[in-house]
Order: sequence, then structure tokens, then C-alpha cells
Amino acid sequence: MAYRYRGHEIRAEEIVFIRQLIAQHPGLSRRRLSQKLCEAWQWKQANGALRDMMCRGLLLLLHRAGEIELPPVRYIPPNPLAKREPPAPLRIDSTPIRGSLSQWQPLDIRPVRRTPEEALFNSLMEQHHYLGYEQPVGEQLKHVVWAQGRPIACLAWSSAPRHLGSRDRFIGWSAEARRRNLHFLAYNTRFLILPWVEVPHLASHLLARV
Repeated sequence: MAYRYRGHEIRAEEIVFIRQLIAQHPGLSRRRLSQKLCEAWQWKQANGALRDMMCRGLLLLLHRAGEIELPPVRYIPPNPLAKREPPAPLRIDSTPIRGSLSQWQPLDIRPVRRTPEEALFNSLMEQHHYLGYEQPVGEQLKHVVWAQGRPIACLAWSSAPRHLGSRDRFIGWSAEARRRNLHFLAYNTRFLILPWVEVPHLASHLLARV
């Protein structure tokens, strides 16, 4: 029986290979088996990192289907997102910002991921975005927009969803084209203009700039 997993067809010979891999390494954990399978099949991300989580999902699927027998789970790591403390509120100048877009130019759009300004981004999202702050998943970017030394907006980006019917129909992608080109897309997960900022055309200007 063949299985289809994230665009890959897993045939009987691949399942036999996995069984042999498990038999050859009886002392390995599920994680190490997954890594070895990634190395054997060259399942790697664009940056060269192993697709470990995707491979572990495949192994679990086959284990639950009774096709392979994985070793017992040895360790369940704590989930930091399940008990995440919300970002600490940071006080900033909330004096209203009004006027034309040209009055506040030039705007400085800064990437803040893994910088001291990331805490400001997280705090502003938590306090002022209607969905609050959530840690992005997968590849991600965070931007803070500054005008004359004051933050006025935040934008978050992450890996695009694998399936999004309206998007794929608009682009005109076939299933194969989507699989081949999905990594070229960024998904705008959050867009916040701070509530005291009233500048016409700012939102469309920022999206165009980014």
C-alpha cells in the first residue's frame, strides 16, 4: 500500500527501507531515527537544515498505520507556547500622530528579529493588536516602522500556508506548481498601525514598501 504525505508518495520499498533502518539501529530514539532518514533521503530545507519535524510526522503516520514499529517515546519536552507569559508591556509616547504621509517621511522600516527591539515589537502586538501576540511558526520576520524617532507600526511575516484555495486559484497554480514555489511566498500574519497614528494612506504605503 502506498501513502501520500506532504506531496511525497511513500511506496512499499520506502517503507521496507524504514523498517530496515529501525532494525539496524535498535538503540536510537525516534528523533535520531528521523534525522537518519532525512540524511538518507536528503530531505532538507532551502537553508540546508534537515526536515526533521516533517520526517517525524511521516514516521508517526506509518507507526499508527501499523506499517512500522517505532521505539517508545523517551522524552516529552515541555511546550513553551502552552504556558507562555505574555510580553511585558512597555511604555512609549502615545501622543497622537496626525497629518499627511509626507510630513512623517522618511519612514524607517527595521527588521527586529533577534535584536533588542524585538521586545518592543512583541509588547506592541500584545497590547494593541486585536489578536494579541503569538510566536510565529517556521521561517519568520518582524518589522517595526519608525517615524521621526517614534514607532508607528509593526508587521510580522512567516512561512506561507501549504494550502490556501483562494490564493492558489488567483495565482493560477497547479498542485505541482504550488509545491515547487511555495517557499517563495511570505505570509503576513500581523499588521498593526498603532491606535494613536492617523495618517492617510500609511497602511498601503507600508505594504508597498515592505
